[in-house]
Amino acid sequence: MEPTDWWRAQVFKVAQAKSRGASPSRGERITPEMIKQQMHNVDDLSSLALTINDEEVHVFFLDTMVELTQLYENVFLPLQRSDGRNPLTVLPYAQPCREGNLDLLLANLLRGHTILFFLERELILHVNTFQVEHRAITKSESEATVLGPQDSFVEMLEINLSLLRRRLTTPNLKIVAYTIGTETQNRVAVLYLENIANEINVERVKTRIQNVEYQGFVGLPVLKQMLEDKPYSPFPQFGLTSRPDNVAAALLDGRIIIMLNGSPEAAICPASFLEMFSSPEDFYNRWSTASLLRMIRFFGLFVTILLTSSYVSVLTFHPEMLPPALLTILSESRSQVPFPPVIEVIFIELVIEILREAGIRMPTKIGQTIGIVGGIVIGTASVQAGLASNILIVLVSVSALLSFVPPNFLMSNAIRLVRFGFILMAGMMGMYGQMLMLAFLFAHLLNLTSLGTPYMAPGVPRQWTDLFNGLVRAPMKFIVYRNRMSRAKRKQARPVGEE
Repeated sequence: MEPTDWWRAQVFKVAQAKSRGASPSRGERITPEMIKQQMHNVDDLSSLALTINDEEVHVFFLDTMVELTQLYENVFLPLQRSDGRNPLTVLPYAQPCREGNLDLLLANLLRGHTILFFLERELILHVNTFQVEHRAITKSESEATVLGPQDSFVEMLEINLSLLRRRLTTPNLKIVAYTIGTETQNRVAVLYLENIANEINVERVKTRIQNVEYQGFVGLPVLKQMLEDKPYSPFPQFGLTSRPDNVAAALLDGRIIIMLNGSPEAAICPASFLEMFSSPEDFYNRWSTASLLRMIRFFGLFVTILLTSSYVSVLTFHPEMLPPALLTILSESRSQVPFPPVIEVIFIELVIEILREAGIRMPTKIGQTIGIVGGIVIGTASVQAGLASNILIVLVSVSALLSFVPPNFLMSNAIRLVRFGFILMAGMMGMYGQMLMLAFLFAHLLNLTSLGTPYMAPGVPRQWTDLFNGLVRAPMKFIVYRNRMSRAKRKQARPVGEE
């Protein structure tokens, strides 16, 4: 049995057990005592027994999810003025609860709804009164640009969807919501343009989300790892962005977007390897400038993984490859270093990683100071103490800077990991080990897929027009076709009514 078949069988068993273990209250008449029993020891639950128009009404809501002023103005005050009329006509946004559906009623209560029990009418209503403080819409810290929009997503799904609705005012933008997480009951939204997105891709995303069985998700990157084709790969197979303009461009290209309530990111699928080196600002710049920046980011990948490993392989196995003058400089630089080059490089690389992690975890102002001062002090002290050569400090610094060049943070982390593999192979087998590692890296990337689409597209283009928006960003007049990897229904992006 294949591992994927075994996993599907386990998911099917859990789903069957969940359906068999339905709530014992299903089919019974719901009473206020059932709510109190289910919400036992929930201190933020408010339970009120009111008399409105000579009728007893039991009210339940969560103090932490509902603002009392809004509750009074939108629920209690209209009911007091109704003079005994039908509450459904007085509260137009109220929804009646079906008999015996206690699970749905509790789920709505935990999402900020107010539950009303009209005992004499045998009527149960739930009204959406959710209102909490939330983070304001600010600039994106991880994807900052000089040109273009400056807003970014926040932790509330409703606000994030509104940012996209402002940009895509079309009924073809479809939003399908799911509830996942056995404990957290996270809300997940799948977005796509119905007239552009590939139906097979859309159904594939929906099926994967429906088959996820987990206790809950604290962020979208956790869910993304469970939806990717190859979860054991260090490379991200879905795009991750916090910018609404980036998401809007992906939707117009035929991609599918996944958003999670409580997470300020959006996942873009399918995605390709070269897109991890593209910035939203590439389309705001002139095509020549954008092409130059893309090539710097892409070739910076090879420099950062080969620079320090080449230092190890040349000094350990191939010193004859260097000109005599450069070899003399390197020999003088390493004259006081007692360690072999591979130990020297790994030591300095680990110091850089420790400084980077320490700078991230510390407060912003202190972290910047520690990163700069710590790098200077430790680098200088290492050279003077004979633990590393001054040339290696320069090479490691350049490699560390180049690892930050990719706009995608997860791709930067993958490059940092791969660089250690190249250093170890160079220390064991020299340049031959580097080439073996590079061949393995290419084979691994060619084997990856993103939602069933080759990960190396458009580097290995499905159609030649993909090259216009790959490593080089051609002028806008040449970008007529959508990226073929999205397999969109409408292949041409302009003119609008060509199909």
